Amino acid sequence: MSRPIQIFRLGLLAVVLVHAGCASEQTGPDRRPVTGQVASVADSTFARLHGALSEPGGYFDTDNLISNESSYAHVLGALTELDIGGGAYLGVGPDQNFAYIAAIRPRLAFIVDLRRDNALEHLLFKAIFEAAPTRVEYLSLLVGRQAPPDPAAWVDATVDNVVGWVDGAGYDPEVAASAHALVDSSVAAFGIPLTDEDRTRIRGFHDEFIANGLDLRFHSYGRAPRSYYPTLRALLLADDLSSRRGGYLSNRDDYRFLREMQRRNLVIPVVGDLAGGHALRAIAAELRVRGEAVSALYVSNVEFYLFQNGIFDRFAENVRTLPIADRAVLIRSYFPNGRALHPHAVPGYYSTQSLQTLASFVEATEMGGYRSYPDLAIRDAIDPGVGALTH
Repeated sequence: MSRPIQIFRLGLLAVVLVHAGCASEQTGPDRRPVTGQVASVADSTFARLHGALSEPGGYFDTDNLISNESSYAHVLGALTELDIGGGAYLGVGPDQNFAYIAAIRPRLAFIVDLRRDNALEHLLFKAIFEAAPTRVEYLSLLVGRQAPPDPAAWVDATVDNVVGWVDGAGYDPEVAASAHALVDSSVAAFGIPLTDEDRTRIRGFHDEFIANGLDLRFHSYGRAPRSYYPTLRALLLADDLSSRRGGYLSNRDDYRFLREMQRRNLVIPVVGDLAGGHALRAIAAELRVRGEAVSALYVSNVEFYLFQNGIFDRFAENVRTLPIADRAVLIRSYFPNGRALHPHAVPGYYSTQSLQTLASFVEATEMGGYRSYPDLAIRDAIDPGVGALTH
């Protein structure tokens, strides 16, 4: 039996085992247990929700295959301290969302992004989660490298060792071809109608991960790369403010939770403009039908562009339609780009991650709004280091 066929058959076996498995209660360091998770969403419902909640895609001038927010992990400790958990999670962008989902343990998650490419990339992530029982197999499949011969022995490995294995595994075209075949087969089974162009895009995203490996960086079109853009390696090894690894592959229990969410079709990619007329409002209606409330809304630095384009008020109106949990928070990333530094900036990081209660955001937008983007980012920001409100 040739190696690529052998790897592919092992991958198919993993998919079969995924759907035969059942959830258990798992805990990670200082993480809440996996409780109250909603029942699986059927494949047909997953596909229906993606289509019904989505809008026509728009353009943004970045590939955004990975985050450019080196500070993304800095709020993880505060999310736990503030007891943000359960309910529904909403977020934008690629896989930094998984770190927040792992910390919050929501019952349902929607990834909403203007770019259809982002939804397609999340189908790539979903396929790999479903096929990979362990973190070392996940990362090996993502970047098309040979997994270790005994991946079960790596279940409790540190993320540093997982990354070290993948860094040391050289590119092998047969292994990469097997990874492609596994992803192609899995994505086709999700039930979401895909065009030939869509399938080519998903293959192209996977090619980028494979070609660049853990050196992959955020990329902008028509703009020079910035020195502060982190590599995939740096994002996976990012620390929270307690100097603990914060990436979504940091420990087995977070990974198991995320994999179970993906297996149950509970991470739903949606194409939508946060200031548009459909996606957020349709999600709000869906959550009300399900009796769920938003526990966290991650917006990255999208609000900067909404201010720039004069449509921030439309976003605020959309947020006000959402059912919001009592302790719900808004997670944002702030890049100074010539503006004032954020008071919660951490030396050595260009971006700053901060929190704001969604209740204070709604109140402020109802009472006259914000004077500027820095006013929005700084007013009522919760210091992730001490959990105190700044005024």
